[in-house]
Amino acid sequence: MPLSTHRRLAVSATLITALAAGLAPVTAASAAPAAPTAPAGPATPAPDMEGVTAALNDAMAKGAPGAMARFTGPDGVRTRTVGVRDRVTGEAMDTRARFRIGSVSKTFSSVVLLQLVDEGRLELDAPVNRYLPGLLPDDRITVRHLLTHRSGLAEYTDPMFDKTVPGFEAVRNRVFTYQELVDLSLALPRTTEPGAAYKYSNANFVVVGMLIEKATGTPVARQYERRIIKPLKLRHTVYVHPDTRIKGKHVRGYLHPDEEGAPLVDSTNQTVSWAQSAGAVISDPADLNTFTSALMRGSLLSPRMLDAMTTVTPTDTAQTRFYGLGLRRYDLSCGTQVFGHTGTVQGYYTYAFATRDGKRALSAMANTSNRGAVNTALGATLEAAFCGKKPAPTASAPTMRRALPTLPAEADLRERR
Repeated sequence: MPLSTHRRLAVSATLITALAAGLAPVTAASAAPAAPTAPAGPATPAPDMEGVTAALNDAMAKGAPGAMARFTGPDGVRTRTVGVRDRVTGEAMDTRARFRIGSVSKTFSSVVLLQLVDEGRLELDAPVNRYLPGLLPDDRITVRHLLTHRSGLAEYTDPMFDKTVPGFEAVRNRVFTYQELVDLSLALPRTTEPGAAYKYSNANFVVVGMLIEKATGTPVARQYERRIIKPLKLRHTVYVHPDTRIKGKHVRGYLHPDEEGAPLVDSTNQTVSWAQSAGAVISDPADLNTFTSALMRGSLLSPRMLDAMTTVTPTDTAQTRFYGLGLRRYDLSCGTQVFGHTGTVQGYYTYAFATRDGKRALSAMANTSNRGAVNTALGATLEAAFCGKKPAPTASAPTMRRALPTLPAEADLRERR
């Protein structure tokens, strides 16, 4: 293109832009000096897959038969596995295998409920008793209080699993009603006044399941399928309660007894009826990456509901962990914030997180539980995946990362070890 033609086009573009903004056009002679270009932000770090592998190996060294992680980002998919998914057959850990995701299910339940809020079937700040008359002893407890764990409803699983293996065996094949689980919670002292403080309790999301079923007239399983699983084509995500099996290729879960040196208990087959809408979903790493990425990109919720879901309050004094509406936020050492949930169910620990723009996601799993050190080790996959290799500080270029305290993993279920 001739230079003169190029200049005429550039001036025309300037005039059009100025007129569209309702401003007097600025001529080249009177134009103010251009503002200096803002420096580009730091480049997104490449995932430190060596660090991810080290975290998985650490989880195995601390008692997991195996562990795995799957990272998705702009450069594609990266997976890592260590150990076995079946101690009897010796089959290697496999990222294509399903497992029980525990409390990551709470984010599924929250998405469904927030869609119902958008549809006008529920209100976040309405009393739960408006929709489920007489269920709770306090009309001040709202729908929002359930999603933020600020209702004060007691954690019924604490006494249920006071002795880990006997408690599990007592409920392994049992089928509870929602009402029975609520009654177990209400038989215990309330933990806080409604809205006063964060206190994690599975009872909250049992009531969320009741609200979903009351508002829709259909089982929670149907709502997961219609609103999340089918739209996102999650081919390996299922809710089979009260069936005890994980169909197809799957990871076997192993529960650590409370007694040191006692053999692991294969906890794979169970109803998970003690959790239901608080923790009974089955999935795999690819589907979890798809789910968390789609959620953060706004594919499942309106902007209003996603903003509400990601509005968080601290859950620890270190100000690095937060909770929104059925969603955790972790602030990492490099300044990156990731959103998702942790999960614990007998035999499985899970992490499923994504960045706020949904462009990067990690899912990680270790096939054991009642071993907090394993859960903490598995959590180190987040730093490695989202922050990349930690640069060595020098005199001229000190590290820009925050020094974060080493914190134990957050407990989604009471554990003795």
